[in-house]
Amino acid sequence: MAKPTLAVQAERLLARRLCAGDESALGEVYDRYSSFVFGLALRVLGDRTAAEDITQDVFVGLWDKPDRFDPTRGTLRAYLGTLTHRRAVDLVRREEARRRRETRTTWRDTTEATTVDDLALAGLDSDALRSAVASLPPPQRQAVELAYFHGHTYRQVADAMGIPEGTAKSRLRLALARIAESIHPDLSEQWA
Repeated sequence: MAKPTLAVQAERLLARRLCAGDESALGEVYDRYSSFVFGLALRVLGDRTAAEDITQDVFVGLWDKPDRFDPTRGTLRAYLGTLTHRRAVDLVRREEARRRRETRTTWRDTTEATTVDDLALAGLDSDALRSAVASLPPPQRQAVELAYFHGHTYRQVADAMGIPEGTAKSRLRLALARIAESIHPDLSEQWA
C-alpha cells in the first residue's frame, strides 16, 4: 500500500483539527477553498448574493459537522465541491418550485372571460360556485376540487384519482362546462 502524499497527510491533519474544534483550522480551510466554493456556487446559481449565502452555509456546515468529511474517500476540495453543488442545486430547485406555486396560484384576469374556465370562475360569489360544484357528479367534483381548490396539475389530478391524464382533462372540461351552464345558462350555449 502506497504512503499518502504530503498533501493528503496535511488534509487529514486539518480534518482532525476541525473535529477537535480548532477554529484556526476552519480559517485555513476557508482561506484555501472559499474562492473555489464561491465560484462553483456562482456558476450554478448565477447570483452573487445567493453564491455568498451558499459559501457561508457550506463552511458553517463543515464547522458544525466536520466528521462528515472522510479523508479516505477523497480530498477536502472534492468534498466541499460536492456540498456546494448539492446546496446550490437544492436552492435552484426550491426557487423553481416557488415560482411554479406562485404562477399556479396567481388569479386570472376576470375581466376577459373567454374560455369555459374563465366564464365558470369569473366574478362568482362563493355560494353560487359552491352550489355549482356540489351539484357535479362525484368524479367531476373531485377533479375540480383537486385542480382548482388544491392547485393540482392535470397529471397530479390523474395520479390522485388513479385515472389516465386524458380522463382527468375530460372530467375537468365537462365539470367546467356544467358549472358555466349552471351559473350562466344563457352564455354557456356558445360552448355546446
